[in-house]
Parts: sequence; structure tokens; C-alpha cells
Amino acid sequence: MSSPNIDLYTAGTANGFKVSILLEELGLPYKTHALDLGANQQKEEWFLKINPNGRIPAITDGETRVFESAAILLYLADKYDTERKFSYAPGTAEYAEQLSWLMWQMGGLGPMQGQANHFAAFATVRSDYGIQRYTDETKRLYSVLELRLQESPYLAGDKLTIADLASYPWVMAGPLVLDLDLAEWPALKKWSDSIAEREAVQKGLKIPPPRVPLDQMAEFLAGKKREILARENTDKH
Repeated sequence: MSSPNIDLYTAGTANGFKVSILLEELGLPYKTHALDLGANQQKEEWFLKINPNGRIPAITDGETRVFESAAILLYLADKYDTERKFSYAPGTAEYAEQLSWLMWQMGGLGPMQGQANHFAAFATVRSDYGIQRYTDETKRLYSVLELRLQESPYLAGDKLTIADLASYPWVMAGPLVLDLDLAEWPALKKWSDSIAEREAVQKGLKIPPPRVPLDQMAEFLAGKKREILARENTDKH
């Protein structure tokens, strides 16, 4: 196995945390480059050469670039998780399950909860319809996770894998941004709590260092939500 030469381009978002958590779990050395999304650094020409889509996260590993969070997770697992501690071997039934849940997150949970988070806490206009629509869909997707985790300790099988690490940062954000009570989904809550206790996960959630201290994040987000709810719904104009 070649020595890693990894640069991580990221920000403090659920998608970014997926990669920093896996890097910490694998114990790989890497350099962090925090992008200021508010200043649109991810749209600058130098970064578009790494990710033409202008989104985080992305990595370079020597001369290799990888963008899209699921692609990065698969790349790191295939190249550096040689003992398959956090992944299953291609060609196995477990690998197919892992891949299915990874793509499920990318096509469902991430986009839908991302919209819910946006309308609930970050939109410049108020949309009760948007908040309700995407929060309801997020709850439905949590119920899908609940059913799976009632029958399996982890999404792909009997061990923590990149499939779990893809969904965990989004589930973790549900109570903070959307006021969801994970107790409504007991198996999901048990799964989330167990992942949250891992040392590497706790380290990965601090990459990059948050602008708002974690112990102040709940109140910060509550303030953002109050701002939106105080706005007049644009549909009334």
C-alpha cells in the first residue's frame, strides 16, 4: 500500500464530517484546508480544478483528486482500509448492502434533510410549505433507517462501515436543526448514540474547528430558526 498524501478540503457540514470521521477512524495522516463557504471559496478557480462542481468535501491524494463524499469514502476504504475494519469486500452480499445504503444516503437523506435544514434555519425568506415538506420527508427517511436498524446493528451488517458514517452526521443534526426527537425512532437513537461515543467520531466532528463552539451550537441554530419564523411568508405578498 502506498503512503497516503491526503489533503482534505472541507467545511463544518454533515457532508464534510463524513470524510474527516473516516480519516480519523482509519488513523490516516492528512492536511486540512477549511473553506469559507460564505465567501464562496468553493467556487474559486483553484478549487474548481479539484472539484469541478464547486462543493465540499474533496480530497487530493498525491496526484489523484476525488470529489463527492460517497466517492471519497469508497476511495479511502478501497485503498486504505485493507483490513476491512470499516468496509466490506467487493463482491460480497455485505458490500452490496453497504453500497445500497451509501447511495440511499446520497440520493435521499442528504438532499432531503439538506433542504429541510435550509428552510428551517438558513433561508432568506420564510416558507412554511418548504419547512413542512422537507421535514416530513426527513422523518420518513428516519423511519426507513429505523426499520433497518431494528433488524441489523448497523446499516450494512454486523459492523460499523462507511454506510453508517455517511448517514450519521445527518442524523446527528436532526435534533439540532429540525428539533427532531430521536426517541421517536428507538433503534436509530441507539445506533446514533453508540456512534457518537467513538473517540474518532468526536475528533472528526471538530474538523475543521467550528466557528461556533459546539456547546453554543444549539442556541445559535435556535436563533437562526427564530429569525426565519419571524419573517413574513413570501407567499402572502
